Amino acid sequence: MSYAMELRKLVGHRPLILPGSVVLIFNEQGQLLLQHRYDGSWGLPGGLMEMGESLEETAQREVKEEVGLEIKELELINICSGKEFYLKLAHGDELYSVTAIYATSSASGEIRIDGKESIGAAYFDIEGLPDNLTSGTMRYIEAYLEKRSVT
Repeated sequence: MSYAMELRKLVGHRPLILPGSVVLIFNEQGQLLLQHRYDGSWGLPGGLMEMGESLEETAQREVKEEVGLEIKELELINICSGKEFYLKLAHGDELYSVTAIYATSSASGEIRIDGKESIGAAYFDIEGLPDNLTSGTMRYIEAYLEKRSVT
């Protein structure tokens, strides 16, 4: 059972602060990998930290679980937190996410869909992203683009 699920048993739906990671994975053509979720939305591979993990290890584990890729070289883009990262999920759980945004262009392996959170994955040009992105996904992508324009 995950750390977040264990906490939920104790606190119910009350707001929690939950750390996690997402990864912007780029292919050789500069396209971004997005995960197609069961609710029809598109998002970045990532998820919540488990006990004893670093944020980098969380990113690597989640990418491996969700899309089957191995990632090694991660560049920290930003940390997103605060009231604008409050979520109330459909089943009533509330949380404030603290999310480390990483980027990499060194993914290896074959894309394999986990069948639990995803129905597919595809690479997109940044200028041609799907309209139905998950909450926060565009903010994470914008943080990446902002950092790129500064450096």
